[in-house]
Amino acid sequence: MQHNLGIKLSRLFMKKSTTYILQVRPKIPDRLARLEELADNLWYSWDRPTRSLFASLHPGLWKATGQCPKAFLKRVDEQRLLDASEDQVFIGNFNRVLAAYDTYHDNRSPASGSDWLRKDDLIAYFCAEFGFHESFPIYSGGLGILAGDHCKAASDLRLPFIGVGLLYRQGYFHQTIDSDGNQIASNTDSQFEDLPITPAKRADGTDAYTSLNLPGRKLDIKIWQAKVGHITLYLLDTDLYSNSPHDRDITHRLYGGDKVMRIEQEIVLGIGGVCALLELGLKPTVWHINEGHAAFLVLERMRQKIVNDGLKFSEALEAVAVNTIFTTHTPVPAGHDHFSEGMVQEYFDNYFTELKLTRDEFLSLGRTKDSSDFNMTALAIRCTRYNNGVSRIHGDVSSVICGDLWPEIEHHENPMTYITNGVHAPSFLASEWFDIFERHLGLEWSARMNDVEFWKCVDKIPDHLFWSVRQTLKAQMLSMVRERITAQHFRNHGSEAHLDRLLKYVNPENPNILTIGFARRFATYKRATMLFGDLDWLREILHNPQRPAVFIFAGKAHPADIPGQDLIRRITQISKLPEFIGKILMVEGYDLGLSRMMVSGVDVWLNNPLYPLEASGTSGMKAGINGTINLSILDGWWGESYDGANGWAIKPVSELLSEEVRTREETRTLYELLQDQVVPLYYEHGKMGYSPNWVKMAKRSMASIMPRFNSKRMVGEYLAKCYLPASRQYQLYKQSQYENSQVIAGWKVRIRHAWPGVALRRIDIGQLEIKFGESLHFEVGVKLNGLNPNDIVVEMLLGFSSHGKTLRMPHRYRLVATSASTESGESIFAADVKPEHCGRLEYHIRAFPFHKMLTHPFELGMMRWL
Repeated sequence: MQHNLGIKLSRLFMKKSTTYILQVRPKIPDRLARLEELADNLWYSWDRPTRSLFASLHPGLWKATGQCPKAFLKRVDEQRLLDASEDQVFIGNFNRVLAAYDTYHDNRSPASGSDWLRKDDLIAYFCAEFGFHESFPIYSGGLGILAGDHCKAASDLRLPFIGVGLLYRQGYFHQTIDSDGNQIASNTDSQFEDLPITPAKRADGTDAYTSLNLPGRKLDIKIWQAKVGHITLYLLDTDLYSNSPHDRDITHRLYGGDKVMRIEQEIVLGIGGVCALLELGLKPTVWHINEGHAAFLVLERMRQKIVNDGLKFSEALEAVAVNTIFTTHTPVPAGHDHFSEGMVQEYFDNYFTELKLTRDEFLSLGRTKDSSDFNMTALAIRCTRYNNGVSRIHGDVSSVICGDLWPEIEHHENPMTYITNGVHAPSFLASEWFDIFERHLGLEWSARMNDVEFWKCVDKIPDHLFWSVRQTLKAQMLSMVRERITAQHFRNHGSEAHLDRLLKYVNPENPNILTIGFARRFATYKRATMLFGDLDWLREILHNPQRPAVFIFAGKAHPADIPGQDLIRRITQISKLPEFIGKILMVEGYDLGLSRMMVSGVDVWLNNPLYPLEASGTSGMKAGINGTINLSILDGWWGESYDGANGWAIKPVSELLSEEVRTREETRTLYELLQDQVVPLYYEHGKMGYSPNWVKMAKRSMASIMPRFNSKRMVGEYLAKCYLPASRQYQLYKQSQYENSQVIAGWKVRIRHAWPGVALRRIDIGQLEIKFGESLHFEVGVKLNGLNPNDIVVEMLLGFSSHGKTLRMPHRYRLVATSASTESGESIFAADVKPEHCGRLEYHIRAFPFHKMLTHPFELGMMRWL
């Protein structure tokens, strides 16, 4: 009693006293001085030997500091460093890491393709979040991880590339789950001195700052930088003494606060980002807006061209749009950021004047057909010329969602295209595969990442060796799951006896039980609980003692997403039913570390979103490159990847049916696949103790997914389809003090004025039947309404009869303007056409505006059909 009383009194006195903090840093021995260089470059985020090197100095501290090298070096005991400097094993590992680091960074020659860029080219990539590693928490989920992988691949390709984002004190929340399945979110402020960042510098060596105007005040912004291999990421920070408490909080929390905070974050990212690059003397020739959060950057760039270069608004818009790429990741209209017109007017009132626009003209930049709100996606599309979704299906969905911005163009032909996402293989491929690939595929495997034929050589890996690696990775994953479940269980006051039941099927010493993983953001459309649609059927699948299976769930729901949190509660409730104890597990604290373990360690990766709401999905790619087999709805990337032999597919039920019916039918397919194919195949053991056909499918998963869904391929595709064309178009539009920007802007004004009066009329008498090899003569009268014949293209589309549907891959024949005209003054366009096929054909005739300097032939959104 006296002892406890003494402790309480001691704590009471400590509460009354002032706490002073003293940081004592170890001196790093000269021999290990370059540890600091390694800690300051996010190259460590994808180089596992570097992380292992730090971990070997003090595994417990490495874990306690969140695997952050910079924080680790500030806290590790100096004696450990001194001992390591004399440890020949450590020095050998250290030298190998440095050799790899120097080889990577000394190679500055552009990779194939990137050498086509001009010497003065610079690509600026804007995103609201970047996910490189759990030690740098300025991301929340898929968008951020994708942005991080984009930067890593740009570094691998040695592109002239920079990233621009926000530096948050609080990244996404840390998650715990109580015994009832309630998600508990907690936030921790990052200490910037512990992060792999340094203040960005001006040319004179002083710290770089910029500023912008908010309603009634000036906002100061500090610019930080992080090295990511060959490239630099610039991050903006408003947490400065010169700002008000409210303004200091703008960059405090990722996606935090209300609409006011949201618009202010997006102003800082877009407008502040442009100003920051100007302050640093950086002059991008290509700009990439990754999701609509950064779309305000186009307004500041146009303002600068009007103020500094004397352009009119229409001319500035063309000069800005022509070298700007916009990537949308949102599969539903409601997901696009939007703000009320009143709010936009409050923040951008000064831009009306500087852009020389009326209030209505300015606000119309962000208007959509169905809402008067200012829509960030609409702004981005109107002020860019390269637009893409992030998978083939999502590209089609986005072309429909955004189709009203090109009102007279059919969805499949409008400028919205797609570039399917990819994942950074060095970050997510388990290191155990590296040696296997070098031995059986050759040392060049990483250089031939995109070579589809090369990756067929995965079949050369002996089955028993492939299976052994898979089991090793599974054991490591199960060990982490056990550790997290144990901590979660005891924190929630669970008993040791019950813990044994929970962990019965996740035993690293016996990783021979079929393990199925589901880990991602808990949004309702991802249907995390679809597995539980028929508990009796599920019980039947799981209750075969000769064929046990375990499902491991992990993921976070946004703190404001109550339905998403309900999914976590539901999984927890099901996991507590006596028949499912130990067979269904909900693991808390989902982060990049757990993600890497799960995608490489589970046997099957489950994904069952409501079609077509999965824009892309990248977790399945990460699983697939590790030999994990996907079981997924044919949505997002899986709609392109599934080939019948590399996993299992759930075909979406018709969208015309209710969501309840669709989910019920797709749940039935899921159960049938699990019961009839997945479980039996896994336990189809041969004489070696594993299923040869399972290994065959796992190899096919790896071989088919690695070359097509890695981020090198993705960034290479952006380079070919967007970055190179945008750079060339910008040079064309910029020459002679933006003369061509002025030309194209003036031409568009003329087209828009005349187009309502443009009309087509058939002049020739159409034939219904001809013999193969004969030609047809077509004549069309076009009322040009003041335009010139060379201002438009008149063409015929000819193809097999489509029975009222869009012609598939029609032949296009251009009708040429003749010198003749009709009595009513229509210009006559004519062509002789010789069909190349027999059968029942159909044709359509149309006209659209044309100028040789257009970036996309249909960017005006205008079309006339006969």
